[in-house]
Amino acid sequence: MTHTHTFDLAVAADLSRTPIDVTAVLDHLIHTADTAAATSIGYPGAVDLDHTAVMTRLGHWLWNNIGDPSDTGGVAHTRVLEQAVIAWVADLLRMPVEDRWGYVTTGGTEGNLSALHAAYRRWPTARIYYSTAAHYSVPKIVDMLGAYKVVVAARPDGEMCYDDLAAQLRKRRRWPAIVVATAGTTLTEAVDDTRRIRAILTEYGMAGHLHVDAALSGIPLALDGQLHLDDAGGIGSIAISGHKFLGVPTPCGVVLIRDSIRTPARPQVAYTAATDTTITGSRCGLAAALLWHAIALHGREGHWWRAAEARSTAAYAVEQIRATGWAAWRWPHAFTVVLPTPPESIRRKWLLATDGTVSHLICMPGITRGQIDALAADLATAITTPIPRPRTPNVTTMP
Repeated sequence: MTHTHTFDLAVAADLSRTPIDVTAVLDHLIHTADTAAATSIGYPGAVDLDHTAVMTRLGHWLWNNIGDPSDTGGVAHTRVLEQAVIAWVADLLRMPVEDRWGYVTTGGTEGNLSALHAAYRRWPTARIYYSTAAHYSVPKIVDMLGAYKVVVAARPDGEMCYDDLAAQLRKRRRWPAIVVATAGTTLTEAVDDTRRIRAILTEYGMAGHLHVDAALSGIPLALDGQLHLDDAGGIGSIAISGHKFLGVPTPCGVVLIRDSIRTPARPQVAYTAATDTTITGSRCGLAAALLWHAIALHGREGHWWRAAEARSTAAYAVEQIRATGWAAWRWPHAFTVVLPTPPESIRRKWLLATDGTVSHLICMPGITRGQIDALAADLATAITTPIPRPRTPNVTTMP
């Protein structure tokens, strides 16, 4: 059925009303999503993978992974698939087999929370450092932990300012340091140099932990060999989102933490017959199955090609936008294209993420050159259309 703009979802979904037209509400949601799909290029979510088979075959069952992924008792459901996902991501990142632990999370935020919680329990007097370009979840998590936060400056391009990090660390050398690096900042997709951060920590002889929030760029960078968790890099943990590059149709992610920094395993919970080592306890087994499905269908080579095609589209976007006379740029590794904030009509149509004078679009896998051409045409029109000037008031009518 077709709905007009007069359909009021809040009214139609009001559970105090009887009866409720459930079909109309669901139809409206699908219609809205279908309509917005052609111009939804401002936020990271791959749209080239088809998860219909998993959703159709598993969607009517409860899939609840309770307890530690390595547990053998209790409710298992898709725990074996979860273990396979963790192993694949950890192998891709070259994380030592003898020093790894992880699980499927609700998303990058829970991954950051789990990793920073583990690190803070190991170093309870640590100061937690993060840049002004870090994800908004990081300061929230630091507040939740009750830890001391140190905000480090970021460069205009989004990468951490290492001179400022060094200065901040130098002033607090008596305490351990937990540093949060970002691999794919929210606005520019900048990547902090973890080797440089580790070198600064080593220079000052500081104990502590290096965590990487790699929600968007973790898997693509690892596929290129640009991000890894071997012993030489000194990275202690990493959080990755599953609904971004892997395009899973529900928020989820993977967190990996070096087993050597975690506190001893907690006692087994009799009620669940499992060890409670994760943030949420009960975890979405369907998300683990969807992640496994995405990985199994394409493998490393297939996902490498997906990343390469998306980057090619991003490079094309920079060229086409610049050809209109509008400025644009991107990091060489990035799907994200940064541009001066365009008029509100364009931002709303294309759902461009905006922070003051800067906006971005993200050429995730599945975004087409046709979509880029249409955006460029709108930008060209914005340049050639004069902005109406306010009429000069008649001084005789002014008070």
